Amino acid sequence: MAPPPPPVLPALLLLAAVAALPVLGLRAAAWELRVPGGARAFALGPGWTYVLDAALTPRALRELLDVSRDGRLAGRRRGPGAGLRGCARLGGRPLPLHVRLAARSAQTALSLRLRARAHGPGCSARPRRGRAPGAELRARAVLTVPGPGAVFCFPGPGGGGATLHSALEALTTFPACGCPPRAGSRCPRRPVCLPPGGSARLRLLCALRRAAGTIRVELALEAASGTPSPSLSPPSLPQVGAGAARRARRGAGGSTTPQFQLPSYQVSVPENEPAGTAVIELRAHDPDEGEAGRLSYQMEALFDERSNGYFLIDSDTGLVSTARALDRETKDTHVLKVSAVDHGSPRRSAATYLTVTVSDTNDHSPVFEQSEYRERVRENLEVGYEVLTIRATDGDAPSNANMRYRLLEGAGGVFEIDERSGVVRTRAVVDREEEASYQLLVEANDQGRNPGPLSATATVHIVVEDENDNYPQFSEKRYVVQVPEDVAANTPVLRVQATDRDQGQNAAIHYSIISGNLKGQFYLHSLSGSLDVINPLDFEAIREYTLRIKAQDGGRPPLINSSGLVSVQVLDVNDNAPIFVSSPFQAAVLENVPLGHSVLHIQAVDADAGENARLRYRLVDTASASVGSGGAGPQDPASAADFPFHIHNSSGWITVCAELDREELEHYSFAVEAVDHGSPPMSSSASVAITVLDVNDNDPMFTQPVYELRLNEDAAVGSSVLTLRALDRDANSVITYQLTGGNTRNRFALSSQSGGGLITLALPLDYKQERQYVLAVTASDGMRAHTAQVFINVTDANTHRPVFQSSHYTVSVSEDRPVGTSIATISATDEDTGENARITYVLEDPVPQFRIDPDTGTIYTVTELDYESQAAYTLGITARDNGVPQKSDTTSLEILVLDANDNAPRFLRDFYQGSVFEDAPPSTSVLQVSATDRDSGPNGRLLYTFQGGDDGDGDFYIEPTSGVIRTQRRLDRENVAVYNLRALAVDRGNPVPLSASVEIQVTVLDINDNPPVFERDELELFVEENSPVGSVVARIRASDPDEGPNAQIMYQIVEGNVPEVFQLDLLSGDLRALVELDFEARREYVLVVQATSAPLVSRATVRIRLVDQNDNPPVLPDFQILFNNYVTNKSNSFPTGVIGRIPAHDPDLLDSLNYTFLQGNELQLLLLDPASGELQLSPDLNNNRPLEALMEVSVSGEWPWGLRGAAWRAAGTCPEPARLAGAQSGRTWVALGICGLRLDGWIPLARDVLLNQAKRVRGAPHCCPQRFCWEQSWASSSSRPGLPGLFSEGLAPELCCKNLDSGVI
Repeated sequence: MAPPPPPVLPALLLLAAVAALPVLGLRAAAWELRVPGGARAFALGPGWTYVLDAALTPRALRELLDVSRDGRLAGRRRGPGAGLRGCARLGGRPLPLHVRLAARSAQTALSLRLRARAHGPGCSARPRRGRAPGAELRARAVLTVPGPGAVFCFPGPGGGGATLHSALEALTTFPACGCPPRAGSRCPRRPVCLPPGGSARLRLLCALRRAAGTIRVELALEAASGTPSPSLSPPSLPQVGAGAARRARRGAGGSTTPQFQLPSYQVSVPENEPAGTAVIELRAHDPDEGEAGRLSYQMEALFDERSNGYFLIDSDTGLVSTARALDRETKDTHVLKVSAVDHGSPRRSAATYLTVTVSDTNDHSPVFEQSEYRERVRENLEVGYEVLTIRATDGDAPSNANMRYRLLEGAGGVFEIDERSGVVRTRAVVDREEEASYQLLVEANDQGRNPGPLSATATVHIVVEDENDNYPQFSEKRYVVQVPEDVAANTPVLRVQATDRDQGQNAAIHYSIISGNLKGQFYLHSLSGSLDVINPLDFEAIREYTLRIKAQDGGRPPLINSSGLVSVQVLDVNDNAPIFVSSPFQAAVLENVPLGHSVLHIQAVDADAGENARLRYRLVDTASASVGSGGAGPQDPASAADFPFHIHNSSGWITVCAELDREELEHYSFAVEAVDHGSPPMSSSASVAITVLDVNDNDPMFTQPVYELRLNEDAAVGSSVLTLRALDRDANSVITYQLTGGNTRNRFALSSQSGGGLITLALPLDYKQERQYVLAVTASDGMRAHTAQVFINVTDANTHRPVFQSSHYTVSVSEDRPVGTSIATISATDEDTGENARITYVLEDPVPQFRIDPDTGTIYTVTELDYESQAAYTLGITARDNGVPQKSDTTSLEILVLDANDNAPRFLRDFYQGSVFEDAPPSTSVLQVSATDRDSGPNGRLLYTFQGGDDGDGDFYIEPTSGVIRTQRRLDRENVAVYNLRALAVDRGNPVPLSASVEIQVTVLDINDNPPVFERDELELFVEENSPVGSVVARIRASDPDEGPNAQIMYQIVEGNVPEVFQLDLLSGDLRALVELDFEARREYVLVVQATSAPLVSRATVRIRLVDQNDNPPVLPDFQILFNNYVTNKSNSFPTGVIGRIPAHDPDLLDSLNYTFLQGNELQLLLLDPASGELQLSPDLNNNRPLEALMEVSVSGEWPWGLRGAAWRAAGTCPEPARLAGAQSGRTWVALGICGLRLDGWIPLARDVLLNQAKRVRGAPHCCPQRFCWEQSWASSSSRPGLPGLFSEGLAPELCCKNLDSGVI
């Protein structure tokens, strides 16, 4: 069984994750997030503190995971990354999860990085370009040395190592670990022992204990006291020259500078914790004793002075606590500089940087963009119409600001809200007449936790704008009013009323009379609906008016109700006295007629009606009737009682009521009175003359047998038509005339007058009914009669007025029709003929936009129409005939102007500007554009779009109805800082919609979302040695794509600066040397620098290479050359080549040396190459004589000064020849001593000769002093590049003296 691997040390970085690790049960929808090791991947118990490193863990992962106080990894209850979109957002790639652990009772800190990966449908796995790093763990520990002069070994008991040891055993298979590739000396096979102040870095490869897979471990160990030493074991100290001693002296100081464990710290503190909450305890280490080791701590804010007011530090212990409650929304990151100052003289200090990330608690309720929303919508919108978008924001982190919306009240089943986007839509048809306004109560819930969700409400006032979708309705189907005919002018007699369920201008009703106002007797007030009598009424002319009333609202287009009817009944007033059809009345009666004989029909007419027109007749003035005797001499007038005539009081017939006696009275003259039944009654009278005729035997004869005449049909009733005269040959004959035929419809009346027969017009004529009358007129003397024909031709009169086919016309015309367009032809008919039927059309109130052809009645446009200026016109058209008198009819023409899409939309502003933070979530409102369109209906209904414009490559979208521009996705100011968008407003006109565009500038506001970036991950700097202490030797720069305060960068050296040789300016990045730099002591420094733009960091490796200067003289130690020459008769081993080189060197790299003998070599026993320092023996030494010489050598570089070396001497060290077994006698052994001479300067040939000769020696005496071994050991340990050491041939230095007796080197 193989032995277990040797114990190893813990490490600083543990990078985890292999594929098959326990799964952290964090599920959202149908996917899961897998974390190596599960929920307890790094839990070590209550003795540790746990913090999720927000600076190194991606935001997408921080929104899903959290670390509890006991080290458990838990999923957040609901975060913005949840759901299928969140899984797609993770992209299927492994995400680094960084966790920091700190021991409460020991100075031990761990940094653990694991990889988390999302699995499941919707998780788009990206191809892996290379193998992802495994799990890593970094550990840093300060270990306590048991006492002065002792060392601490790890792994081992006590000294603070137990805490680290147990942590590593819990997380890994430590100490059973191996070495990673290229670990070198950093992976020892035995425990590492450190003296006080010592430090070591180790790298290991272990196995995970809580999951399958391997882990790389990196460990940094420091001793608690003493001076630092980079070695892992006690070194052999070299013999340094004067130059090295000088540099050591100038680099030495008084006391030791304090040091913090880490160059920077990061910690997370929940917001709203009370003042005095412990944040972290920062302890620096100072190995000095007394006041020089007593430390005081100070703290100051970087970048933002506000941080000073939030934290306090205990000057003695370094405990950082809160001075007041933190508020993440006010400031989520605080960067503080903590200094530890000792009390020595001079006072020394150390600094570290503390980044405090304020973690979120749900302490902010949602805040709506507006406290109250007000929106106006048109009624009759389609279902699903987007009314507006409600947005609420929450100052908390995304996990506590996952907004959900709902309607609490007021929707009435008409509106609904999308719970995620906040879009309010219609779910039913909106009818203003049912509900004119809505007051919605909207709740936004942030779905937060710790302590729980918070919500807020906002009121949304939605006013439903009216559309003209209701016709006016009259209050009655028919209005009836009775008006006396004697009503005064301008008297209101009726009020019509119509209502419209619409509102505003759509409900503003205008009334007008469209027909029935025959002679303009009435006027209807347009606004009030009051009907006035403006001209006198005449019952006798028109007894009833039927008016058609139109109610028109003010909408566009207007809606008209023309069904209103008003019946105006004219009440008769007794304002007409009876009128007799003829006056006087004359009649003749034969004296022999019987009683009751009708003599004369008295007729009177009364234009009134009813009782006002019912007449009664009576005879008056009968007592004073004219009396004429038929014989000679006067007679007494007849008394009234004996008056021979009687009149029927209702029919008006005068009959004979007494015997007539022409001889007694031939002529009767009296009066007839007609009285109506009105109140008061009115009367009139007519005279009556009755002649008593004598009976004769001659027929009366008309003067002509036939009469012809023309009579206009409009002749007045009672007017005389024709007078006929008949002659009777009988004496004293009285001729009477009667119409005996042809008097159709009793149009004519005949009376005797002046001995003739007068034909008068009794009733009005009608040309259309009868155009000719053939009257038979009979003249009678009482006994005999004669008839004549009267041909009366009725001529046409202007008796008929023109009549329109309709009382109201409605036509429509598009506003884009050209001037001169025929709109409609309105025609009237007239039943008359000739000029009486020729009609002329005129506009009552001329409208400048229209004209009418006077002959045809065709309406034409005169100017261009504009629906937006006026949507409807009402023209009054009058048709007049050309008769005398002229008659007319009036109608109304409603011209509805149809809207044409002739107006393009116009934006309210020529240019819009807005701004939005780059981390704003999708659908964040940026600004709202608004346009208007003077057209109506679909031509004026606008949609907003980016189609045809510029939406910033899809980074924005616009709500089509509201014009609100929102973000489509998260923005990146570093990619695009300013968007120049172009939005369009497009109407819904047909066939070609019109549009307008507007330029929009959106400025993306910066947030700190980009870490600083060095020019390269590895920087190489060349610095001259001997640079002045405190001078700037280099400048290290990082760039930050952010701007303003977010681009402020803080520079730090985080690794490699132990002891403290360099100082990096925090803000400028200037690198200064704190000690003198010496190329000969150390040629290269490797630092790890960090650029921080809190809380984001970036690191780079800086290799500082020193440039050599000529600041060291050559070094020449004393040396000896010893050799023996063994000479025989047959051979000679005298070396003839180069035997070595003068052991001088120059610590400077590029110096070249010059070699010369100052004295002692006057005999030229040694031959010296002045350039290389190589030595050869003079042939003069090739003898058996002992020789000793003392020489002085000078070595100088390129500089004008040199250094004298010690004297050398060459002597025969074996005065008695040595003999070898089996060798011939007389041979002499010659040995060359190389004490003090660096063999690395020997050429291989001379060295090989020496070694070969030495191997032949048997029983050779000790020829090499003990010093030889040490000097050669030293020579090998200080080898320079290009010069092989002594042991390059595999020889051990201790063999030189130990085995010379046996002849083996």
